[in-house]
Amino acid sequence: MATPGLRDRNGNLKGTDFLHFYTLGSLAIEHRGQDLYDINAQGAIAAAHVPEAAGIRYLPLYPPQVSILFAPFAHLSYGWALASWWILTGVIYGLCCYSVWRTCPNLRTHGTTVTILAIAFPAFFHLIAWGQTSALALACFTLVFFLLRKQHDFLTGIVLGCLVFKPQLGLAAAIVFVSLGMWKIVVGAVLSAVGELSLGAPYYGTGPLRSWLHSLRHVGAAMALLEPRPYQTHCLRTFWAMILPWTPASLALYVVSSVVVLGWTIFVWKRSQSWPLRYALLLLATVLIAPHLTVYDLVILAPAILLLADWLMAQPRTSARGTMATLLYLVYLLPLVGPFSRWTHLQLSVVAMAYLSYLIWTETRSDTFSGSQIATHAG
Repeated sequence: MATPGLRDRNGNLKGTDFLHFYTLGSLAIEHRGQDLYDINAQGAIAAAHVPEAAGIRYLPLYPPQVSILFAPFAHLSYGWALASWWILTGVIYGLCCYSVWRTCPNLRTHGTTVTILAIAFPAFFHLIAWGQTSALALACFTLVFFLLRKQHDFLTGIVLGCLVFKPQLGLAAAIVFVSLGMWKIVVGAVLSAVGELSLGAPYYGTGPLRSWLHSLRHVGAAMALLEPRPYQTHCLRTFWAMILPWTPASLALYVVSSVVVLGWTIFVWKRSQSWPLRYALLLLATVLIAPHLTVYDLVILAPAILLLADWLMAQPRTSARGTMATLLYLVYLLPLVGPFSRWTHLQLSVVAMAYLSYLIWTETRSDTFSGSQIATHAG
């Protein structure tokens, strides 16, 4: 990334995905809502604004309001806009990590180590390298954590609904909270999502929103464009697709494994009062069951890593908890080796996340069983 100019050492445009957001912002400045979902028009605009981007195409799938968010950046040259976005992303990521770390009493004396690990998190590097928007999703999940602990359910839903710009990241939370009957959260999320999606209507009219909904309905047919590098994805759907190229079988395994992970998550939320276990598992489930999740989205696991590390430091050492600690480190580290799945067809990060989720469930189940046994003997 430290090379002169807009090309990195691999010859890729710096910021990669940020080019798409920059182009959307340019469309917003010109009020060209009709081109928000025209891949060819956007390719021409990108090449006109950034000559180094000639020939690059992105599948337009973000809702209309995202273009308005990036309009201020499009007033700058691409290089300055990217630098500004990098700074904003770093600040958001740093604030989220710091605020969660402050709630972790057992990590309080390890500030330097936490800082080094936060900066070195492979997901954070990819977030910067790709110029993506996942820091905004991390901010939403961080706020949700604090609001849930204070039992501000409606506000929790309002913040969760803001994830509609990346709707795949809200799927697990939606299923879990509906299953638990946490209706204030559900209502807040629906109202927030509708409100956010409505932001583009006064600016563009309703046409772009209809085009976005149409694009979502047909996204399955464009999956090859959406995921040109499957080895950079880290969710159960692509995990099974890389192992089994036969779509019906891999899709069935994705559905079954997602139901299992969601079952573990709902069980833990019902039976455990431990916020580190509950919230870490919710974030792991968010990643695992997402229909589409690229490496930069793994940045939302930063709170889960901090909370679980703090929890593990406070627990008596057992073999199961030692395994949890090892898996936690692997969840942090394994995104680095994702490209090897091009040859192995095995995304190890997904294995580590699934196994860690299973151990959180077994930890809760054993605690529940022990508690019922104690209550039986006391009776």
